[in-house]
Amino acid sequence: MDPTPQSHPILAYVLSRLPSLLPVSPTLSTPRARDIEQPSPRAPSGAAEFDLVSRMPGLRHPSVLSAMTRAVADVSSARDALRLLGPRPDHELVDSARAFLRSHAATASAAEEAEEEEEEEDEKVAKSREVVRLDEEHESYGGLLREAEERLDRVYRTAMRGRDMQVVDAAHGGGGGGGEEEAGVVDDEVVRVLRDAEEGKAVERLLLADRQLRHLPEQLGRIRGLLVLDVSRNQLKNVPDAVGGLEHLEELRLASNALVSLPDSIGLLTSLKILDVSGNKLRSLPDSISKCRSLVELDVSYNVLSYLPTGIGQEMARLEQLWVHLNKLRSLPSSVCEMRSLRLLDAHFNQLRGLPAGIGRLAALESLNLSSNFSDMRDLPASFGDLLGLRELDLSNNQIHALPDCFGRLQRLERLRLDQNPLAVPPKEVVAGGVGAVKEYMARRWRDARAEEERRGSAVAESPRVSTPKEWLVRSVSSLGSWVSDVTRYGAGQDKAAAEEEEDAYLQQNL
Repeated sequence: MDPTPQSHPILAYVLSRLPSLLPVSPTLSTPRARDIEQPSPRAPSGAAEFDLVSRMPGLRHPSVLSAMTRAVADVSSARDALRLLGPRPDHELVDSARAFLRSHAATASAAEEAEEEEEEEDEKVAKSREVVRLDEEHESYGGLLREAEERLDRVYRTAMRGRDMQVVDAAHGGGGGGGEEEAGVVDDEVVRVLRDAEEGKAVERLLLADRQLRHLPEQLGRIRGLLVLDVSRNQLKNVPDAVGGLEHLEELRLASNALVSLPDSIGLLTSLKILDVSGNKLRSLPDSISKCRSLVELDVSYNVLSYLPTGIGQEMARLEQLWVHLNKLRSLPSSVCEMRSLRLLDAHFNQLRGLPAGIGRLAALESLNLSSNFSDMRDLPASFGDLLGLRELDLSNNQIHALPDCFGRLQRLERLRLDQNPLAVPPKEVVAGGVGAVKEYMARRWRDARAEEERRGSAVAESPRVSTPKEWLVRSVSSLGSWVSDVTRYGAGQDKAAAEEEEDAYLQQNL
């Protein structure tokens, strides 16, 4: 979870010049020394750093860089600690751990169980607490990064005004707001609409895009008949809880603002069909969003989401289009596979490590974009071949080495991108032949795989059957019974003298 030039440009620049406390290779037995007073003065590398230095030339000055480095010593230490702890756990795993801990706490006063069960329960509790603690550490680190970025901007501006570096160093930790927040001003159009609503006039559409709005009044929730609310491309930092009162609202557009969260009351908008919150600063979505069961279109792209709510797909049976691209998603929750009406899923430019095992249940899916998940996306699940309605697929810019044989079932595929992958199956010459050549090649592999499976099944059916212990015992008892019967019949068919003679010979042999 290192700061990136896109989200924390100044912090990423400063930390890149500060060595990590971790060893650079497994052969090193001691950590590298960190020199806060003399960070590396190396030249900027990459377009992002060159752009930053062109805007903030003072970053190249050793004294400025030194002051800024001291200002983020806490971030650097936290970064090293998190690297030792490991990556952030999957959101579904965290949710499961929290649910288990709640259940355990609720039953803690119940009757005592067997000692073995108690030990097993204690182990589960310890593991669940560790998962939750690690997730909270990463969440705290995220907040630390945001605060450090603002702090560095203040330190730089102070340093460039020529103040003494010691004063800068002493002042940077004092907090304090940067700029003064302007009071929210309600647009005249909002005032007019609220007045009309209070007078009983029907208001169905409120279009306030590009108005430089900083504030929406709570009274907005009183316009019960409102069907469309568009406040895109403003400067809103929050949405009032009262928006949940718009029970008939069908279209809500909040794109291109400065939102960091959505109110839980958004789950009350059960008539909502279109929700667009793209181009904001959302770090998470409220769990209640799954209650918007009438949604047909949901756009949460261009945010900083690291996960989607675990149950987001459980009640969205009508959702047809889902845009989650340009976020920081590491996985898609398995509940996404319950969106049976989904026709379009765009998840490109994230950090996806794979797809849910049940992705094949999205039978209506026609367009799927998984491009540019880079080193994280390496393979596709076995159920991928069940997406029989798929027409458009983009897998470019990933690390996929082989398409699964079941890919040969995607006969409706019309558009396919596989470039920038280290593919071995299908080979490069097949990929160069286009979607038709890939479909033919993978279909042949699929047929061959099925034929081989059937051949093995036939061979197993024709081979001698391996007896179970019960069958072996039945056959053994039956054979023993037959042997006893034969002996009895043999003894009855001989005359008495012959039998006695055989008995004497047997006794003499044993003596």
